[in-house]
Amino acid sequence: MPNARFLLKVSRPRFWLYIFGPYLVGLVAGAASRMDFTSIAVAAFAIYFLFPANLLIYGVNDIFDFETDKLNPKKQEYETLVHPKDCGGLVLVILLLNMPFVIAAFFMNSTALFAMACFLLFSVFYSAWPIRAKAIPIIDSMFNVLYVFPGIFAYAVISGEFPPILSVVAAFLWTMAMHAYSAIPDIKADTEAGVETIATFLGENRTLFFCAACYLGSAMLALPFLCGSAGVLRMVNLPLMAISICAKSEQSVFGVYKYFPVINSAAGFILFWLVALQKTFQP
Repeated sequence: MPNARFLLKVSRPRFWLYIFGPYLVGLVAGAASRMDFTSIAVAAFAIYFLFPANLLIYGVNDIFDFETDKLNPKKQEYETLVHPKDCGGLVLVILLLNMPFVIAAFFMNSTALFAMACFLLFSVFYSAWPIRAKAIPIIDSMFNVLYVFPGIFAYAVISGEFPPILSVVAAFLWTMAMHAYSAIPDIKADTEAGVETIATFLGENRTLFFCAACYLGSAMLALPFLCGSAGVLRMVNLPLMAISICAKSEQSVFGVYKYFPVINSAAGFILFWLVALQKTFQP
């Protein structure tokens, strides 16, 4: 069986807030009172979207990406490489940690169950066959809508409803940009392994312009649902795209990319409190 340190590294702790953050924002957006946060379901799925769900996303990714990852210096120095001999134990742990929450989702309302089903579908088949969306340019970025579904799930658990569709589209564009940008440091390794991604398809600079367009579109669509400062916060990554465009090499972009999780986490933290305060003080 894999040890705890190995499982922790596979789950990418620096990315945990990418799904836990949307879960928290979905909770505050759907809540009518503080009492909405006191249910066992809210606490249980907070645990789920912290560790088991992240282990599912990145564990499945690493299981199906060995041939690419072994060529990628990022996996040796910045992340961890999952060898085929580790896959059986990793799959077992992923199933053991995820199944109780999947079963619990069947006792939620139909909207929450739908969101959970979509989260699982997009999380698994982003990397796994027969779809393996990550190897289909443009579709690979679209499949990163998986990061939106924890927020939809939380909103549905609290309110019993689906969130406003334009807010979902805004979040979808944000995740597309997030994925496309993270694919740029992998261009060389993916090309050598014969894997096509949005970044290998568009090239570095055009991918960066694509990211900027998605971030801008996300900010514009989110404005009706957020106060002005939160809307501006949606554009926080635009300067990062500009700096990356000015970088002289893929390695230089990777140097900027290392700050990406910190910036996203900080933006998500601020967004959470802006939404919470907006709801607290609204008439």
